[in-house]
Amino acid sequence: MDTPARKQYLRIKSDHSEEILLFRMGDFYETFGEDAIKASKTLEIVLTKRANGAASHIELAGFPYHSLDNYLPKLVKAGCRVAICDQLEDPKMTKKLVKRGVTELITPGVLLNDNVLETKKNNFLCAITLGKLNGISFLDISTGQFLCAQGDNEEILQLIQSFSPSEILVAKPQKKIE
Repeated sequence: MDTPARKQYLRIKSDHSEEILLFRMGDFYETFGEDAIKASKTLEIVLTKRANGAASHIELAGFPYHSLDNYLPKLVKAGCRVAICDQLEDPKMTKKLVKRGVTELITPGVLLNDNVLETKKNNFLCAITLGKLNGISFLDISTGQFLCAQGDNEEILQLIQSFSPSEILVAKPQKKIE
């Protein structure tokens, strides 16, 4: 049977399935399961296993919360999307499970951390919509630069190669409403 903290983690993780979830537990950010396996390899930290109720074990890897500025850049440079889940109340002020929530979502294209950004290079987030007429936009939130264009597949590919975005988002085709 899952503990209350595990249930809380699973609920938050379900909303952030594409990101590595850094889950604050006391003085540590913890990762679990596949996130722990990926984080341990990327960050070169120890991967451990813990008994988990009905499951035989769950992988876990973590680091001290005050080391976030050292570890976060490594995850982002490796192309990871990261959701930081912090404690939203002082654990000393509650006898129940500490409230937690995602306070920051970091992806390669929406990064503002000076430890990761290259000062002489734009950090473009690219968005593409494909259809009868393809649309593309580039945004560098660190400088405020925004560019957009339309074109065929070849022109769109050429723009992607020219701007070398850190992250590309592709819009899902919309279903026709009849």
